[in-house]
Amino acid sequence: MTLDWLIVGGGIHGVHIAARLIDEADVDPGRLRIVDPGERLLERWRMCTETTGMTHLRSPSVHNIDPNPWSLLRSAGKRKNRKKGLFAAPYDRPNLMFFNEHCDKVIKAFGLNKLHIRARATTCRVDCDGVSVGLSTGTDISTANVVLAIGAGEQPKWPDWAPQGDSRVHHVFDPSFDGWPSSPETVVVVGGGISAGQVALRLLDEGHEVHLVSRHALREHQFDSEPGWLGPRYMDVFEKEKDADQRRVMITDARHTGSVPPDVRHALDRAIHHGQVHWHECAVDGLEVHDADLQLRLTSGTVLEVQRVLMATGFAGHRPGGALIDQLVESAALPCASCGYPIVDKALRWHPRVYVSGPLAELELGPTSRNISGARRAAERLVAAARIQ
Repeated sequence: MTLDWLIVGGGIHGVHIAARLIDEADVDPGRLRIVDPGERLLERWRMCTETTGMTHLRSPSVHNIDPNPWSLLRSAGKRKNRKKGLFAAPYDRPNLMFFNEHCDKVIKAFGLNKLHIRARATTCRVDCDGVSVGLSTGTDISTANVVLAIGAGEQPKWPDWAPQGDSRVHHVFDPSFDGWPSSPETVVVVGGGISAGQVALRLLDEGHEVHLVSRHALREHQFDSEPGWLGPRYMDVFEKEKDADQRRVMITDARHTGSVPPDVRHALDRAIHHGQVHWHECAVDGLEVHDADLQLRLTSGTVLEVQRVLMATGFAGHRPGGALIDQLVESAALPCASCGYPIVDKALRWHPRVYVSGPLAELELGPTSRNISGARRAAERLVAAARIQ
């Protein structure tokens, strides 16, 4: 099979970029494919958001996967006639189920399910004629251009004290996560950001006794970085900085890591105040595994006897993509910053035939690169590049 465009990654970024290339760059759908190991597109997105118990997105309605940013609002109908709960204030943040239904409509409208190759990309080699991508099925695909839309979803951050392999200790973002309690238990959630808060509230709603352990107080921010990073207010300064290491510092400083939006903050405050969620502002000192229970030792001196530990500690910060990207960097001598992330041009080209999106594009797009808004910004640049080919 020889293609014009192959997108590695069937998440929010890969799906949106595919739709935009077809809709705005007149890419022939027959010459485009999306490689992703999931049974269906957006599988990891759906699994992670369902696990946390998310009800509404953190981002506004204009951040969706349709080429038209107003599509989600329009599909809800006129404001006075809208079904209650489709959007939450502020910024018309969409209900998760409604957002996912809209995603399904976009996928269907552009026939993207038919373009989905259910496999994992295992190798990627560039040569004079194009790019060759090897799949877990044993097939090789030749393409003129490849887009690496690889997220951090397969590298959950495990604390050093947490044993891997115990059926009662899980990371909620582990790709093989199956640790949700099926009957009432005493559960400790470790983490202080939006995911930890949402998991704790879901557990509470389902009748479990919940402990929430965080190294810091609840940090309230509407978004995970300031809205000014979506436009020239902050991006002008970022783009003028040519040193990749300094850009990394700016990205790290800009991100509200481990923060919660006001609605989650208020729900947690209420639950903590009424003793429904037991709050522990300290670190974990260690975990002892016993047949009957787990004993979590906190640096405060408290020992929690629980039946399950769920970690919502986010994702590891190293460059995603694993061996696939490591081999590509070495074989094609691709430029990287000292943090390991790609150094790309304004078109998001890492090589004349290799483009990036998501985390891999953040040294060019800034701290919002991983978000839905980052997918839209990446797609704009890729469409522009495709039009001149």
